[in-house]
Amino acid sequence: MPRLYGFDDMAYQRVRESEAAPLRQAASRRLQQQTYEAITTWMNAEGYRTTRGGPWRPSVLANLLDHPAIAGLFEDANGNLVDSGGPRIIQPEEFKTIRAIRPLNSPTHRRADQREYLMPGGLTDCGLCGGMFGSSPANSGSRGYRCLPNRPQHPGGCGKVRINADLFETYVAEHVVAELAKPEVSVLIAQARDEVLAEASELRARVKADKARQKKLGESYARSPELSLSAFRAADKRLAEQIRENAAQARFLEQVRHVPVGDVPDLVRWWRHAPLASKQGVLTLMLERVSVYPAAARGSRTVDGDRVALTWRKWNPSSDKGTAPSAQGDGDRLEGA
Repeated sequence: MPRLYGFDDMAYQRVRESEAAPLRQAASRRLQQQTYEAITTWMNAEGYRTTRGGPWRPSVLANLLDHPAIAGLFEDANGNLVDSGGPRIIQPEEFKTIRAIRPLNSPTHRRADQREYLMPGGLTDCGLCGGMFGSSPANSGSRGYRCLPNRPQHPGGCGKVRINADLFETYVAEHVVAELAKPEVSVLIAQARDEVLAEASELRARVKADKARQKKLGESYARSPELSLSAFRAADKRLAEQIRENAAQARFLEQVRHVPVGDVPDLVRWWRHAPLASKQGVLTLMLERVSVYPAAARGSRTVDGDRVALTWRKWNPSSDKGTAPSAQGDGDRLEGA
C-alpha cells in the first residue's frame, strides 16, 4: 500500500515538506473552486508527481483532498471527524470546506450503479485515430464504449467513435470462444499463458530497474551542482513515463493468470457463468488488439468485421504442439432492434 502523499510514514505523524507545499497550494486552488482537472494539469506542469511516481489525475487528487489525515483528523465509527493529534498540512476548516464542495460527499448525491465492462483497458483502440477506447454510457443510460476524447490526462483520442457495449462484447466473445474451441488452439493455452506471464515478469523487472534509476537520479541531483533542475526534471519525467507505461502493460498482461487450464467441456456455458476476471484473462491471452471503426450509418445496430477488427495474439509454440490462433474473417452480423 503506498504512503499518503504529504507524509513520510503510514501513521501520518511525519510531514514531508517537499510534498506538503504543493498539497497546500492544491487545497487553496480547490477552495477557490478550481476543478480537479485544472489543478492536476497545473501540478503536472510544475513537475509534481504522486507517491508512485506517476502524473496526477483528478480522481487521485480528489481522494487525497478527501483524506482527513491531511488536516490532522480521523473519522470515528460514526463517521464524525475527530482531532487525531497528528500534524496538519491544511487546517480542519479548510478540509471541511473542500469536502463539502465535493459532489461525492453531498448527502443528496447517489453514486451511480457500478456496471461491469468486459473489454480490458488497453486492449481496444479507435480505428480512426488509434486512440484508447474506454467505457462510456450513452445519454440513454445504456452501456457503451467510446474513443476517449483528447484531454491532458488522455491525449490523442478523437472522441468520434462509439459502440453499444452489449453488441460489441457479444461479437468479440462469440469469436473468441469459437477460436478457443479449436483443438489446435486449446492444447496451447497453458503454454501461451506462461509465455504472456513471462512477458509481464520482464516488464515488472524493467519497472523495478527504472525505479532504482529514478532514485539514483534524485540522489545525484541532491549531491551534484552540475545537474540543472530542468535536466533533472526532464530525466525524471522520462523515467516516470516508462515506469507508468510498463507497469500498466504488466497489469494488463497479468490478467491471463485467471484463464482456466485444462478441458472445459462446454465453453459457451463456462463463458456465460465465468467471473469477469477470467473472461478478461481469456481476451488478453487470445487478442493482441481490437479496433473499432465508425458505424456505416448513424444508429446502426450491426456489428461485423467492417466495424470491429480482431488482431489475434501470435504465440510461439513448439513445432509439435500445434499452431497459433489464425486470423478470423468478417464474422457474423449481430442484428438488434
